[in-house]
Amino acid sequence: MDALTARQTDIIEIARAAGRVNVEDLARRFDVTAQTIRKDLNELCDRRLMSRIHGGAVISSGVRNLAYDARRFVAAEEKRTIGRAAAELIPNGSSLFINIGTTTEEVAEALSGHENLLVITNNLNVAMNLSRREGFDVIVAGGPVRGADGAVIGSAAVDLIRQFKVDTAVIGTSAIDEDGSLLDFDYREVRVAQAIIENARRVILVADRTKLERTAPVRIAHLDQIDTFVTDWMPSDRLRALCREKGIRLVETMPENASEPELTD
Repeated sequence: MDALTARQTDIIEIARAAGRVNVEDLARRFDVTAQTIRKDLNELCDRRLMSRIHGGAVISSGVRNLAYDARRFVAAEEKRTIGRAAAELIPNGSSLFINIGTTTEEVAEALSGHENLLVITNNLNVAMNLSRREGFDVIVAGGPVRGADGAVIGSAAVDLIRQFKVDTAVIGTSAIDEDGSLLDFDYREVRVAQAIIENARRVILVADRTKLERTAPVRIAHLDQIDTFVTDWMPSDRLRALCREKGIRLVETMPENASEPELTD
């Protein structure tokens, strides 16, 4: 296999720093055509160094996640629409878990118009956001804090979560396999997520479609343990059929006529 070109190497470094790359932006940066950049990205994706997303690509992840700040830029607008749609499903005067993740943080942000919520979270970013809201009671799980993203992980966090039985759990995931497995990178974080699922009457999964293009080594749960799946768009016919079969409510925030993201002319 031929070595990477200097431009392809630079594209990978840009993606590692920013979380994602965009075809048009790269074309301007390198002063080449969009078609040339698409060819570069297709070659990088063929080598499994990157994964396709709408309008560009992200670094492929197998055993290590992208940096948290970089993940905020991946499908940012899609995550905001998912957050708003999920927040609309949560009634005033209810109790909920919210776990770690950039998409679950968008749900928390969209809860600003709600009243009288009890929120238990292992996400310090969510706790700081919602604790400022009048009428919100916020409880933070105890335990070690992962400095990279403000996640509280470990057995103490699991023990606290198991003391509650809440109305709704809002969870994210790092990857979704075609068989419906929900996957993550840190087994300590996964234990917290599993406790959250087990102790909620209803579970809402929030994840954009790029999670279907990624993989991770640790299994959180299966899609059939989820009640509602809020995403921007479901490109997988197999997962769409699984949602129908298992009675999972699928909420898509993009128009029905959205086309599958492709790096083609």
